[in-house]
Amino acid sequence: MVQYNPKEWFSFIFQFHRADTFRKLTPTMISVAVYAALVAYLDLEYFKIPPDSKLKSLNNMHSLLGLVLSLLLVFRTNTAYDRWWEGRKLWGALVNNSRNLAIKLDAMLPDEDENNRLFFRRMIPNFAFVLKNHLRKEFVAEEFEYFPQFDAKHIKADAHIPNQVNSYLIQKAMHLHSTNVLSTEQIWLINKELSSFADICGACERIRNTPIPFSYSSFIKKFIFFYTMTLPWGYVLTMGYWMVPVSVFVFYVLVSLELIAEEIESPFEKDVNDLPTDQIAKGIRSAVRELI
Repeated sequence: MVQYNPKEWFSFIFQFHRADTFRKLTPTMISVAVYAALVAYLDLEYFKIPPDSKLKSLNNMHSLLGLVLSLLLVFRTNTAYDRWWEGRKLWGALVNNSRNLAIKLDAMLPDEDENNRLFFRRMIPNFAFVLKNHLRKEFVAEEFEYFPQFDAKHIKADAHIPNQVNSYLIQKAMHLHSTNVLSTEQIWLINKELSSFADICGACERIRNTPIPFSYSSFIKKFIFFYTMTLPWGYVLTMGYWMVPVSVFVFYVLVSLELIAEEIESPFEKDVNDLPTDQIAKGIRSAVRELI
């Protein structure tokens, strides 16, 4: 995720980063410029269409279609941002619940019980790391912290790893209850945090596995394409060759909004505008180590 100062807005105009849509769209923008220039040449130089031609009636059509398209893009962008923001709230809840669980366990476990403290000190952050990688459909073994009683053979890399880690956490809590290390009341106190891990995982999976409906996304792309391709025909008699940069600019704005929406609607990947789940997971590990 890009870290920036929102108050220094003027510097953004001249700043580019590797995810900037201008870089991605440059080849296509050149093609649009060539197409618009060809339309302008045919209308003005080859066919010599008079300024009072009925072709100018396309202006009114583009004005109406532009209003409809802007409403569609606003809805598209808001929908994508809602998914991004929901993902951020879920990971914020994971941070809070991990801290609360660590605080409660630190108070409940005996000071001399280093073995159980080590288990929770490592397994609580492990859940954040495996969830992060699970949402990216990978498993990074180097980020998983083992300890003498828990090594790599306890984790099945081809199965649902977050569920495995959450299951081990609950099994350990139940074992501590059966051995009278934790009382029934204490188990009830930590049950909310333990249960929340599965809820957060499921909600994140819902965001990842449910993209915007194909027909809706396809319709917007087709609408943008036909709108920008007919734009030179509607305004060339009014603007002349100035229609070339105008067509390129309109194309850049409309397609950029769609590309940005596509990027942030899946917020758990590694793009620069996605959620900083790597940093959040590291923050959970650092906080739990301090608390337990």
